[in-house]
Parts: sequence; structure tokens; C-alpha cells
Amino acid sequence: MKKVVDVSLGASDQDFEFNADVLGQRFRIRRIGTDGSTERALELLADWERRANAIGLGVVKDSYTVGSRRYVEKDSTRLKSAVTRVPVTTGGRMGDILQEWALRGVQSKLGDYFNNARVLFFSGTTNYKLALAMSEYTQNLQFADPLLQLGVPKLLSSLDVLELYASGAHHVLDWTPAELMASAPVREWTRFVLRRAMKDATVIVAPVHELDRFGTAELAGKTILTSTVNDRRAAQFAKKKVAMVIDGAPQMFGHVLSPSLLDAMIIAASEKDPDDLLEDDYLEIITRLGLEPRIVYPGGFKRVNRFAFVIHPLSQEYFKNIKPIELLSHVSPPVFMNTLEKAMAYAPPFVYSKVTGIRSPTGVETEGWLISVGGTPREIMNHAPEFTYRRLLDAARIARSLGAQIMGLGAFTKVVGDAGLTVARRAPLPITTGNSYSASGALWAAHDAVLRLGLVPVPKRGQRVQFKAMVVGATGAIGSVCARLLAMVAEETYLVSPETAKLLALKQSILKETPDAKLFLSSRANRDIAGMDMIVTATSGAGKKILDIMKVKPGCVITDVARPLDLPPEEVAKRPDVLVIESGEIQLPGNVEMKNIGLPKGVAYACLAETIVLALEGRFENYTVGRSIEWEKVREIYRLGRKHGMRLAAISGVNGPFSDADIRRVRRLALAARAKTDRDAAKPGRPPAKPGRPSAKPGRPSAKPGRPTAKSSRTGTTPRRTKGGAAGR
Repeated sequence: MKKVVDVSLGASDQDFEFNADVLGQRFRIRRIGTDGSTERALELLADWERRANAIGLGVVKDSYTVGSRRYVEKDSTRLKSAVTRVPVTTGGRMGDILQEWALRGVQSKLGDYFNNARVLFFSGTTNYKLALAMSEYTQNLQFADPLLQLGVPKLLSSLDVLELYASGAHHVLDWTPAELMASAPVREWTRFVLRRAMKDATVIVAPVHELDRFGTAELAGKTILTSTVNDRRAAQFAKKKVAMVIDGAPQMFGHVLSPSLLDAMIIAASEKDPDDLLEDDYLEIITRLGLEPRIVYPGGFKRVNRFAFVIHPLSQEYFKNIKPIELLSHVSPPVFMNTLEKAMAYAPPFVYSKVTGIRSPTGVETEGWLISVGGTPREIMNHAPEFTYRRLLDAARIARSLGAQIMGLGAFTKVVGDAGLTVARRAPLPITTGNSYSASGALWAAHDAVLRLGLVPVPKRGQRVQFKAMVVGATGAIGSVCARLLAMVAEETYLVSPETAKLLALKQSILKETPDAKLFLSSRANRDIAGMDMIVTATSGAGKKILDIMKVKPGCVITDVARPLDLPPEEVAKRPDVLVIESGEIQLPGNVEMKNIGLPKGVAYACLAETIVLALEGRFENYTVGRSIEWEKVREIYRLGRKHGMRLAAISGVNGPFSDADIRRVRRLALAARAKTDRDAAKPGRPPAKPGRPSAKPGRPSAKPGRPTAKSSRTGTTPRRTKGGAAGR
């Protein structure tokens, strides 16, 4: 029976001993810890070199390469040179193979898991090969070598800087007094800086025993890339709320075997000198033994993906939320706000809010950042597209540095120029405009509103719905998809756009997909508006008057997807018998925490929700970009949204969510207005009443439509919309 022992500087309470058959031979395998005592390790080595066939050394590997330079670890070399009778190994090569394999395996299995992750290496010099592999997926690397080796409160932030540091650090270490590093002030300062870096990191690469002194504050939610995590340590990580442990050490015979012990077993079995083992030998043995890296979820499965989303102010009202400006806006002439609006367009992007608490029913979580650019729609449209591109690319660089794996464009930032194509091509991370989910959400909300009003007959299975629908802005990105969807279900669909050539091409395209669709084209909405049961307005008119609400049919449902809104509050207030909703807003799953964006808690605009859905799904790709939306993606994002717990939020108008009482009031007023129109039409010699003037007597509301009454506020499901929040619709 061959004997193999692993002498480790780690804790002695992790020791074990067992017999096993490995590579066709019988082994007695033992692990002995010295609790950090080099003297005890030397004693054990002197004893076991007379009895063992091979010895593993659980210490820092004796040599490593950084860049083009090779370095020798003096303490490990001293311990290794104490053994002269039998082969001895630190398992450096085996450890490098297993850890890099673990890294690449997770990236492949979990789908771009490390993309833009913020990774902290306790030692970049001893893990240089692993850092090189990690750099293929993220540039957000930090190395704590100068902090832990020299007590210098500085972290290295790139591989180039690490190589430069390594070329001179060993000379500095030769004359750095050990007493200085052991002094209480240096220890405390080092611990403070390291703890702060750990809190900011997404992934931590460190020897497992060096994490024992840290708690929940530093390790909660982190991914740990290490080696030799046994059940006891996994339980400790669970108490500290570690999300995931990636362990390069395999589990065999009921024990987790360190690379040094595993390498010693291979050396004893092959009876080769450690320097004579080739890479092909390792490949063959790893395959024969069926070794695999391990993914451990200490507290159960948990994955947290990361996103960013660009927002911007929709009007000057946004700036009034800033206290000094709010005061000045009351006493300063309008020219002050106009000047401020122009100046803010040149402001660099900044992080407006961290978003946390989003959790899918699948168990996947996501967190993100809302990044604000300063231009209002008017300023964005007044500048050349390249002006906005530069700010969006600056935002993308911020997003990457924060660790985001995908970034969404909100409101007018997705309208500018080629609608995200240029930004997606230049940005350092995937981009989506959210238009696929915006189109889906718009009709989701419109469909729900029509059903709740109950003014359109419910069709039999397989039949078209007996209603007329209009899409204003039908040639736009969202409008064209809405037109395709409505053409499949509506009795008649009216497409409105000033771009006549595009309108003709759109009609031709829709008829190829839906040959029996009844389509009518117009360059002006007001021509056919009086007969519509549903209107979707999806223009980019930036505040221009698009349609005359006074001509709309009582009981019509208008879904206003445009940002800024095509129908401002003062226009909506003129028609209490018409239901005007602000597109399909999405209720996010989980206990969502973020700053006010003008919506109730946990509710997001559909374009933001698309970014979140893609993050939850791990689809880090350019999804919806350009002015042409793929119908397949509209269906797919709806399906993925439902999978991850997205649901339609309470239908909202310009003054906040509609309660059931508000819907009933609109229905009552619409029916009264229609009845009055019918009576007037029946009287001989009298012209019919205008469709936009409902009767003042029956069911006159006590409050403006879209604004919950005191009673409905008490029983409603969501709080009232706040005014002037950061806009990302």
C-alpha cells in the first residue's frame, strides 16, 4: 500500500485519513494541518519523508509566472527543499488547471456569468494565469497584492499594472520590516481597505482559509472562486450568505482533495518525478479519474445578474426636484429654466439609483443601476445624433465598470439617430431599446382596458373582435408592431403616419402576414378618428398635437406609448368618457427598491422591464435595436416576462392608476354620451351631438378621470403616480 500525505499550513481541524484505490493502486491518504506553523510543518516533513511515497505541500505554490517573468516563492521553496528522499509538490500546475477549468466551465454552463463582473484577487501574482483567463470576460479586475504584501492602501486595477508591480515588489519585500506589517495600525488599515474592496466586488478569488476572518458584511451575495471547500466550510459560507462557491478541487471518496494532495497521489501512482509529468499526463489522468470542478450553493441555488438602464428628464419639471433649483424656479424668470435645460444636456451621465430586490419565480435575481443623462427630449432632438451617442457611450462605460452585463435605452435615447444600432456597435456591453416589450405591453394594457370597459362584444373562438383600431405613428418601431398585432384581431385597422411611402410598404408587409386584414391608410389621425374603439399613439412628436381628443368616440381606449405623451393631462381632462392609458407598465417580481421614476413602487416602464427580463434570463445580447422590431422577439419577450413573474401593473392614466370605480365611471359616462348622441340623431331636423360632449347630468364624475377618488384610493391597489420623477419610459 502506498502512502501519500499532505502537509498543510491550514487548520488542523480539517484533517482526515482514509484508504482508497486510485489508478489501479491501493493508497493510504492523509491530510495534516499545522494551523499556520512553519516549524510544525518542517517537523512533519522530516518525519513523513521516511514513510511516505510522495508528499503534498498545502502552501502557496513554490513558483509562478507573471507576464514574461518567473518568480520563486521563498517560504514555499524552503519547505519544499526540506524534503530530499521522496517527491514533494505544492500542486501548482494541478491547481492552475483545475481553477481555470472551473472558471471556464461556469462561464459556459451558466451563460456569460462573468461578463463585466467586478473581480477581486487577493493575490494576482500567484493567480496570474487565472486572471488572464478572467480578463477574457471582464476588465473589472482588482488585485490586492500591494495591500496584503506591503500594507500599501492601494489596489491594482489591470493586468499591465500587476505585471509592473510584480517586477519590483520582490525587491521591496526584501527590505520591508516584518514588524511593520505585523503592527496593529497596519493590520487594521489593511483590513479596512480590503473589506471595502470586498463589498464592491462581485467575485472574490482567494485561498479558502483567508476568508475565515470575514463575515456577512463582506461575503453576502458574493461568488467565491477558491479551492478545497469541504462541507464544514460550505456551512460557514451559508451562514455568511455567500451566493455561490466555485471550487477547483474535486470531491473524491467523500473528501475534498486539495491540488497538492491530488498531485502527490498522481506522482506516487505514476512513479515519476514531478518535473517529468507533462500536460498530456494530467489530461489523461484527470479524464481517467473523472475529476470535475464543483459549483456549490451554500444557501441553496442563487444567481444574481446585473443590468443598467439609461433614463433622462422628460421636461424642466424634473430639475425642480433638486432643492436649490426648486426654490429658484419660483422666483427666477423662465429664461433661467431654459438656460438650465440647455446646460444640463452637456452634463456627464451619473448613477441616479441602484435597483435591488428583483427576484424571479425561477430563483434568479437581478440588480442594476439607473444611469441618467441630462438632456430633455427637446435638447436631445435639437442636437445631432452623435451628441447623444457620446453621452450614451459614456453611460455604457459607467455601466461596464459597475458590472452590468446588459444596458437598456429609455425614452428618447432609443429614438435618436438609428435607434440604438450605432450605440450597440460601439458600446462595451450588449444594448437593447426595450421596444419589443413596449409594443407587447402597449397592447397588453389596451386589451385589458377594453375588457374591463366591456363596450366591445366578446368574439367567439376563432373570430375577429368587432372593433375598429387605429395606430398613430404606425411606421415607427413600436407602432409598426402594434399595427401587425392589431391587424390580426381587429375588424378594421387604420394606419396613420406622415411617411406615406413607409405606410404603403407597411401595408404590403402586413398583408403578406395577414391576407384577410382590412387596412386603411391616412397621413392624418383626425380624418377617421371618430369611429375608433381603440387608438394606439406611438409617435415621436415631442409634444406636438397629434390628434384632437374632442373628436374621439365615447368609450374609446387610447393607449399613449409616445414619450413625451401625445395627450397631455389638460387634453385628457376634456374627455371624462374616454379611457386614456399610458402604455403597458409592468409590475416587477420581488421586493423592488429604487428611487422614484414617476411610477408606483415596483412598477417599471416596459422598456426598462425588457432589460430586466433579459438580465433574469441571462440573455446578454443586442436584443431590440434599430427601427425594425422582429415580431418573433415581441412574442418571445412576452413569454419570458411571464416566465419570470412579470405582470401587467394597474392600468394608469396621466393622474395615476385607475381603480375599478374609475373604470366603471368612464363606462357609465361613455354609455350616457352614446345614448344622448342616438337620441339627438333620432330627432328630426337636429344635427347629432358632437361625440366629444357627454351629457352633464347622468353620472357626472366628482373627480377628473384617471385620478382615484378618496374612496378608490383607500381600496385601490397602487399608490398615485408622483410628478416629475426621472424618466426612462
